[in-house]
Amino acid sequence: MADIKANGQWLADKSPDKYQEGIALKLTHLYVDNQLAGESVTEHHVTGLTIMVIDDSNTIRRSAEIFLKQSGYEVILAQDGFDALAKIAQYHPDLIFVDIMMPRLDGYQTCSLIKRNPRYQATPVIMLSSKNGLFDRARGRMVGSDQYLTKPFTQETLIEVIQQHVHGKVSSTADVEENVADVD
Repeated sequence: MADIKANGQWLADKSPDKYQEGIALKLTHLYVDNQLAGESVTEHHVTGLTIMVIDDSNTIRRSAEIFLKQSGYEVILAQDGFDALAKIAQYHPDLIFVDIMMPRLDGYQTCSLIKRNPRYQATPVIMLSSKNGLFDRARGRMVGSDQYLTKPFTQETLIEVIQQHVHGKVSSTADVEENVADVD
């Protein structure tokens, strides 16, 4: 598959294994930092992950940003698919929320471009929409989305989705501790 070019930058190859290694490395660094600070790390409260929110509505972007930052996530915002492609190449988010109805490049097209790039195909993409129809959900799956979330959403809903798709890939804090022992 060909790489995607966005704003003059090539979105190069990133295998699913490298994606998993990146998540494990972020969690390992978090574990070490929290241990030095005397804090514990649990599977349900992991920070340091980068979440992207792509939506043409400033209200939705800001609401999601507030919810996610309060839960300890780094948040990258994009107002449309073109803006998002450049930021994905720059920030390498761990999970992406994308609105379906946007100008220029809609959510289906954006998701398809992300998932067709080997570097990002393992990155979970969650479709956001005010529509709850079966056709919209099916079309989202056809372009590679991992889940469909209906707006309006709550902070709890966003966190649950992140836990299912990102945190669920690291089985437990014990795995993180094992990785820290390997680093020593």
